[in-house]
Amino acid sequence: MTDKDYNPSSTHPPIPPTSEDESFARLRLLRSRRVGVSTYKRLLAEHGTAQNALAALPKVARAAGVANYEICPEGVVYAELRAAKAAGAQLIMHGTDAYPETLYDLNDAPPFLWAIGNLDIIHRPKISLVGARNASSLGTRMAKALAQGLGEAGYVVVSGLARGVDAAAHLAALGTGTIAVQAGGVDVMYPAENTQLAADIAASGLRLSEQPMGLQPMARHFPSRNRIIAGLSHATIVVEAAAKSGSLITARDALDQGREVLAVPGHPFDARAAGCNMLLRDGATLVRNAADVIELLGRADAVQPVQAELGLAESASAPAPKKSLRETAALHLQILSRLGPSPIAEDQLIRDLQASAAKVAPILIDLELDGQISRQPGGLVSRTG
Repeated sequence: MTDKDYNPSSTHPPIPPTSEDESFARLRLLRSRRVGVSTYKRLLAEHGTAQNALAALPKVARAAGVANYEICPEGVVYAELRAAKAAGAQLIMHGTDAYPETLYDLNDAPPFLWAIGNLDIIHRPKISLVGARNASSLGTRMAKALAQGLGEAGYVVVSGLARGVDAAAHLAALGTGTIAVQAGGVDVMYPAENTQLAADIAASGLRLSEQPMGLQPMARHFPSRNRIIAGLSHATIVVEAAAKSGSLITARDALDQGREVLAVPGHPFDARAAGCNMLLRDGATLVRNAADVIELLGRADAVQPVQAELGLAESASAPAPKKSLRETAALHLQILSRLGPSPIAEDQLIRDLQASAAKVAPILIDLELDGQISRQPGGLVSRTG
């Protein structure tokens, strides 16, 4: 692996037991067309090394009906590494000491993360705080108060660098530690109005992205970004969210990952509070201040070792309202596990799940809005990606 304009060791050191060439090949594999996280993992498992997987990829593509397939050119990866060096970004690879431990719980954990800022905070306890972009004055005040209180208690505040609640949370946590997970490249400032905030986060906190350097974010990148926001943290707090909002996607991701979900209640007539009120109706924990969050997490930390010792999956004294949220998350996973790229009839899926249509239909709508499934003529559904 040679390139006169790029010095590999200056950007990411050799990662035992993976050689520098293998690290380069893994990044090249992930950047190849039609290779997402699931395909990447499957190819590595089947072929042992990324270099072997790259060699086999054109044949795999032909077998899938893709003619004239070409793997990602080496020059594209060299260009990305040069851009990272210019931006001061570091490459964090799955399986290394720098990789966040909490992300290992994700079935689709990102194989690589680009990082700009202070890597030391990545292993501290974290709480995600998300909400509406068009947040009310009360919403931004609440976000700031929560972020400040949680920061003072030793938690790193994680959010998505969006306007509104995200920006308020980051700003309040600059002095205590904050992580911004970006939908585009880690060197791409979006929205532009948060450029200075992004620079301030890089100076004292951390910016992360799984996307290639220089990538401008598109709508489909935000749900992927949201799973990382949820996955980094012990709990996710939703401050303000409309009934159909990206913050609810983050909350569902947190549930799917077995994390706590908390919500700030809002006025029933305020559309920006509809999503939070729905979460509370379905069993999310109500939050009034940072002390509520700290108390909940303290109880969870105390209960889990006892459960493990007794061999119990759930505490008998656990709050009953959590059940509906957990059941919803479980049904999400069951639906996705039964679907593949080949479409099946929706009524057949419902029969296979042995669940009522009234329960399954709303979740199918949610998954369709998230871009995880697609509907086709004749009442057929299939899994995307």
